[in-house]
Amino acid sequence: MRPCARGLLLAALLFNTTAHAVEGVAALDEQEALRASQAVIGRSVADHTLLDRDGRPLRLSSYRGKPLLVSFIYTGCFKVCPTTTQSLSVAVQQLAELFGADRFNVVSVGFNQPFDSPTAMRVFAAQTGIAASNWDFLSPTPGAVPALLSDFGFRYVATPAGIDHVLTVSVLDAQGRIYAQVYGERLSRDQLGEPLRRLLNDAPPQSGLSLTEMVQRVRILCTVYDPKTGEYRYDYGLILEIAGGVTFAMAMSCFFLLEWRTRRQMRRIARPVAAPLADTQH
Repeated sequence: MRPCARGLLLAALLFNTTAHAVEGVAALDEQEALRASQAVIGRSVADHTLLDRDGRPLRLSSYRGKPLLVSFIYTGCFKVCPTTTQSLSVAVQQLAELFGADRFNVVSVGFNQPFDSPTAMRVFAAQTGIAASNWDFLSPTPGAVPALLSDFGFRYVATPAGIDHVLTVSVLDAQGRIYAQVYGERLSRDQLGEPLRRLLNDAPPQSGLSLTEMVQRVRILCTVYDPKTGEYRYDYGLILEIAGGVTFAMAMSCFFLLEWRTRRQMRRIARPVAAPLADTQH
């Protein structure tokens, strides 16, 4: 089989292998992630120091005195995190109209360090069109990430397709304790508004969903919710992007291999022709 044909065949095989690899790759254990998330409800979050969009240090204790909504994102996510953040933005605007923007705060924390720098968070905020006065975008220092995520019960797993994580908004009370965890890709005003309303009225937390019900509502990175079926399916667009990159790399390898073989053959042809010419000069 010709090298180019072998290369294209390998590319086709890699296309299929990549699709199955992304689909079957070890991902986040949803139930374990949800258990960890639920286990921290009622606990106080330590007074971590983070950096705002201008690189200035900001302590979590500066948000005490009001309820606080906390979401974890990573700026390298081009689909899910921006969509989720924009959905959260709509809900926050509606909650501001309902309760007043001065009665609660919101922060989005970039957990993928060192890539989610203050500059990256500033760009992410601009790209999602968020300029609310009660919403900050913060970056922890790399060494502070494990303790910060542990306090919030936040789990993630890096995969070849990106970072799998449970889409969560943690609702903290005025004393910095985790009051509720709200899950989902498209959070509504009612989902966030209920725990916020109870906090503002000094009401006890509401009983949560069962683990099974929560798993059904959680949106993990490499799946896409299909409203027609009410189920989650794999994002084959992402798989095609990866496979396309592999195919392009194989095609370029094939091209350079053919170029190398052609030049090698030309050198072999040229050698016997040069010898007689040298003999005639003697």
